[in-house]
Amino acid sequence: MTKVVLITGASRGIGRATALLLAQQGYAVGVNYLQDQAAAEQVVSQILEQGGKAMALQANIAEEDEVVAMFAALEQTLGPIDALVNNAGILFQQTGIEQLSAERINKVLSTNVTGYFLCCREAVKRMAWRHGGQGGAIVNVSSAAARLGAPWEYIDYAASKGAVDTLTTGLALEVAAQGIRVNGVRPGCIYTEMHASGGEPGRVDRVKTLLPMQRGGQPEEIAEVIAWLLSDAASYVTGSFIEAAGGR
Repeated sequence: MTKVVLITGASRGIGRATALLLAQQGYAVGVNYLQDQAAAEQVVSQILEQGGKAMALQANIAEEDEVVAMFAALEQTLGPIDALVNNAGILFQQTGIEQLSAERINKVLSTNVTGYFLCCREAVKRMAWRHGGQGGAIVNVSSAAARLGAPWEYIDYAASKGAVDTLTTGLALEVAAQGIRVNGVRPGCIYTEMHASGGEPGRVDRVKTLLPMQRGGQPEEIAEVIAWLLSDAASYVTGSFIEAAGGR
């Protein structure tokens, strides 16, 4: 039976790489996007061309009504959800705390934290045994910044990812007895559009010498970690975090 996965922020970067990999592994994939419909449709087309199943799902995960509608559309078209990858996130240009506004902070938190909570809530409603679900797995994409507080990271972004780690740990404890595994991945310096567009193009190349492995990571490398955590090979793993940060 085909498993169904929803990946938020799947039109580019780590989300896109994860969508393509999981489709190759036999998942039917919900490709969530916020604005770039063309990019999301390109991911869907590539999956369909390779014989897989996929659909594009436009939703702002910071908006509760849109999240609820997205899960309903996924279930109606692809079937009951088996896996969720919380990956969507926003990152603004680096700045000191004295220049941070409430508007910017709230935008970061509403997507990077509230959005993750809402998607986890809707997934649990459908996966939990007590609701007649078949169990499942959730992977929350966090950041090495949540653990390191690295000087080149953005403080509001790092704080939001610290909250994601707390969500991951708490939810794993809450739903383990309902057949749902919840784990986190903490990517480090990865070559993605997010890092290129956050006000510092070339940032990964500038900091890679600080890493033990002396290089930045590729989205496909993070996708492999996510896929493993969702798989039966990780069936006894929950409440755990994998550092995918080049050794730092």
